[in-house]
Amino acid sequence: MKNIIILTVGMSLGLFADFIRDNTIQVVTDNSTNLQWQDDVNITKNWREAIDYCEVLTLGNKSDWRLPNVNELYFIADRNKKDPAIDSVYQNVVLNGYWSSSAYIGDESNAWIIYFNHGRSYWNIKSNSYNVRCVRDGQSS
Repeated sequence: MKNIIILTVGMSLGLFADFIRDNTIQVVTDNSTNLQWQDDVNITKNWREAIDYCEVLTLGNKSDWRLPNVNELYFIADRNKKDPAIDSVYQNVVLNGYWSSSAYIGDESNAWIIYFNHGRSYWNIKSNSYNVRCVRDGQSS
């Protein structure tokens, strides 16, 4: 039997996000964007390793996972909350930075990170280790 939690919450942008957590496979679906988010482990890697990790991840019998871009990751942050700045439907959250796939245009040796202690974005050196949360398009097979 699947344990599913359904929450509808206001986001800091004034939009509503409709999250559903599937506890069996530990994936959160955001019905407002139709993205599915990995929520099964806390793992740290450098930027290249994070991209590679997501590209080979199989979770919930799906293998089309990828590292999210900075906008996708920023959207799930809730800047009206702190410690963590993300909806409580996400159960595996570290109060630190999470890599995005988006390189920092001012210096290609850096990439964007979202911090879930306060929900803000920063960039840092790609060789540093940060957390990884993979994403997939929920309509893909």
